[in-house]
Amino acid sequence: MDLREFFTEHPRAAIAFSGGVDSTYLLYAALKYGRDVRAYCAVTAFQPAFEREDAAEVCRLLGSEPVWVEKDILALSAVAANPADRCYHCKTALLSALRERASRDGYDLLLDGTNASDEAGDRPGMRALSEQGVLSPLRLCGLTKAEIRRRSREAGLPTWDKPAYACLATRVPTGESITAEKLAKVEGAEGALRAMGFSDLRVRLWHGAAKLQLPKAQLGAAAGRAEELREALRPWFDTVLLDLEGR
Repeated sequence: MDLREFFTEHPRAAIAFSGGVDSTYLLYAALKYGRDVRAYCAVTAFQPAFEREDAAEVCRLLGSEPVWVEKDILALSAVAANPADRCYHCKTALLSALRERASRDGYDLLLDGTNASDEAGDRPGMRALSEQGVLSPLRLCGLTKAEIRRRSREAGLPTWDKPAYACLATRVPTGESITAEKLAKVEGAEGALRAMGFSDLRVRLWHGAAKLQLPKAQLGAAAGRAEELREALRPWFDTVLLDLEGR
């Protein structure tokens, strides 16, 4: 099966949309084949502002009006407590909220951007997709991440080389409670690092300190700008550590 065949069989659907490589290509393909699809974007404390801005811009470029679905994810104790299966509980709650809103709009089928490179063991939220009845066309059609990036580049999509971005909750060690304050500190620090020219980065909490994870090619620049880094992150962290393993 290819995507044209999939959308011929499923001509009307909602797409769980993040603005990343996969969901963007999925929305592009559906619109390319003239199907009735709409992007539904979850809004939670786990998504930084720039991710929402990116999603809105991609939808604008594709000519699709996104639907924003807000969810107070930290109100769920199974999520805020940050257990090992947090992703499952979070994904279940978000997919349920998206499905409910899409159904009210007349879309009974929800799709997501899981691709053929995503193995069940690598994505704790995969079980939630099955339980919520969400279909993953890219995976069903055998499209890997590399192939999606290639096709996205050929299609002129701005997301073709966008780095993977895990939600802010992943910056908090498993078992340590997640709070809005902790997430705000991480988002602020990561934004400051991007403003300095660093990219594809993570700021992880480590016993109250900020542990910076940067691509190996950027470690030298970070070490040479140590004092500048400390000053840039001072509004959020008193102690800044640089992980020399790199990302």
